[in-house]
Parts: sequence; C-alpha cells; structure tokens
Amino acid sequence: MPGPPLVCVVGKKKSGKTAVVLKLVAELERRGRRVMTIKHGHAFDLDRPGTDSWRHRSEGGAERVVLAGPGQFAILGSWPAGDEVGPAELAARHLAEADIVVVEGFKQERAPKIEVFRRAAHDHPVYDPAAPTAPDYIAGVTDDDGYAARVPFPTFSLADPEMGARLADLVEAAVLSPG
Repeated sequence: MPGPPLVCVVGKKKSGKTAVVLKLVAELERRGRRVMTIKHGHAFDLDRPGTDSWRHRSEGGAERVVLAGPGQFAILGSWPAGDEVGPAELAARHLAEADIVVVEGFKQERAPKIEVFRRAAHDHPVYDPAAPTAPDYIAGVTDDDGYAARVPFPTFSLADPEMGARLADLVEAAVLSPG
C-alpha cells in the first residue's frame, strides 16, 4: 500500500522538534506543496465518555468513527489487533492526497530523517552511526557547533532564520525529486 513520501523529524524530548516541523511545513506549503503531518504521541484521549462518538465506539463497537463538522474532521479508532502501525501505513490509509507527510517522532521508522539535537537539553544526539537507521538521516538541526563534525549529513543551526527554507530545499531534493 504505497503512500506519499515521508520525512521524519526526530530527536529527544524537548529538543525543539515541533518548532522545526512548523518551519518546514510552513515553507513547503509556501512553495505550493500539499503537506500533511503525523505526530507520534505517548498517551492522549481525544474523545470523552458519554459523547455520541465515544458511544459509537464503546457501546456500538465501531472500529473507527469520523467526527465531521464545518471546517474540520477527526478520525478516532484503535489499532488493528492492538498493534500500533507506523507512519507509512497511516499516511497511505489516511493522508494519500499529500505531496509529502512530515512526521514528528517515530525514530525507528525506516524513512528519511532530520534530527533535532539541542546540546542545551541533552548530552547525546539520537543519531548513532552503528544503528540500522543511520543511513536514513538526511540532515540535522542543532545548537551544538561540534555536532556537524560528528555526523555524515548536512547540519543547520536552530538559530538560523533561514533554517526552514534550507531544510525545505534539502527535503525537496532528497525526498521529493525523482530518482
């Protein structure tokens, strides 16, 4: 089930992933790309007991419920057989119209990755040259001057006001360009 191309923005908690995602998405949208996102969360509940949508699932047994209203919608459901699926399958099922899906999180996913590493928040980056996912990294965004010397991919400064545009250039070349 092929879907739209993905790029994962990964990093440790409080590294600045969301800020990087917002800049990248805004720039790709500005360039006319149809961008959708997936955010990996640890625990959340979008529905409340007693609402009709909650009752559809809990009392009626619906596998999925779409909440639809003026200007927005949400899909509520559970993982098939209780097993979480990855962003590629989510994108293929639910975001097929996207030109690109920017994913926040999913460090272990086999997809192009941009690491956000803030020395101010963490001692070590996520990137590990010995990990099976090491070849997936296409860029890093950091506040650490020494990071660039330790990784085999381009790096950008978190403080660079043009970082979003520079990342978008790289993503268009590495992920969206044919061949």
